[in-house]
Amino acid sequence: MNKPSMHVLRTRSGLSLGASSLGGIVTSLRVPGPDGRPHEVLLACPKPEMHHDNGYMNAIIGRVGNRISGGGFELDGVRHALALNSGTGRTKCTLHGGERGFDRKVWDVREYAAPEGPALEFTTLSPDGEEGFPGNLFVRVVYTLCESGAWRIDYLAQTDAPTVVNLTQHAYFNLSGGERDAKGHAIMVNASRFTEVGPGLIPTGRSPSVEGTALDLRAGATLGDVLKKTRKDPNLKVAGGIDHNYVLDREAPGLAFAAYFADPVSGIDMEVHTTEPGVQVYTGNFLAGAPARGGGTYSKHHAVCFETQHFPDSPNQAGFPSIRLEPGETYRSTTVYKFGLADSGCDCCGGGGCDCGK
Repeated sequence: MNKPSMHVLRTRSGLSLGASSLGGIVTSLRVPGPDGRPHEVLLACPKPEMHHDNGYMNAIIGRVGNRISGGGFELDGVRHALALNSGTGRTKCTLHGGERGFDRKVWDVREYAAPEGPALEFTTLSPDGEEGFPGNLFVRVVYTLCESGAWRIDYLAQTDAPTVVNLTQHAYFNLSGGERDAKGHAIMVNASRFTEVGPGLIPTGRSPSVEGTALDLRAGATLGDVLKKTRKDPNLKVAGGIDHNYVLDREAPGLAFAAYFADPVSGIDMEVHTTEPGVQVYTGNFLAGAPARGGGTYSKHHAVCFETQHFPDSPNQAGFPSIRLEPGETYRSTTVYKFGLADSGCDCCGGGGCDCGK
């Protein structure tokens, strides 16, 4: 196995990103704050190799992100068995690609100059049968640090046999750099429905309205106020906070506005735009005790993840959008995390609810 390497991207506008070839793990993401100085906006552990055991922190997730129930799935009449690496008893499932998902791979990395800004290209070949998934899968993931003030991620994959693919990034955002937990952050999610889960966070197959639940973030809320409802709201109670896939409200294909996140203390905000139909919002419910970059440990709800994706357990849920990939096709997905100042919103549309993709 190749020895992991570290890489750093910097823009003229003041953004910087550090990443490891191990899992594409991002060890630092710094953006200009109101004072013009760079501010950290991601949590991280002291060493990249610690990130897997602490919530897959800041890593590329695949072949299939999120959960697959029942120990596998059927494709064209053939049953494909997968490792049950999460849950207990009847709720055991395959999580984030299995025992050794893409976050544990040492990827080939190439640095280059893209039109939008400096970029890192991660490539790997996932062989037929790896973690039980069929087909030789070639994967390309590109991190671009845009001069416009964004971190753009482009995912591409090709296969030589029918398979399933659902890639994402498990970035843990805290716009204060982890100096405090994320309960004081403002959060908004552009979704009228969510995929309901039962014990073990396994989808029930239903996608009810968020109306009348604590998961209704369409008008925006302070995260701490939402989490206060955990004991009373059955959706939050089953997850110990938010750990749900939101079905995004979108009018057309392409990049669409998914979520907004802001820290009133640091003065930094973030918009999430994606081509995906869903976003898993995870409020760091199991972060307590994770080793922190600067020493000490992180606490519960110290960050929020916005994992853009197709829906959990899609191979076993006929009513969910398909994640099947055929030979001759190319899997494509793009997500943009756009940073700015919390009092200004998007610099081209004037607000957090725009759909410009910038």
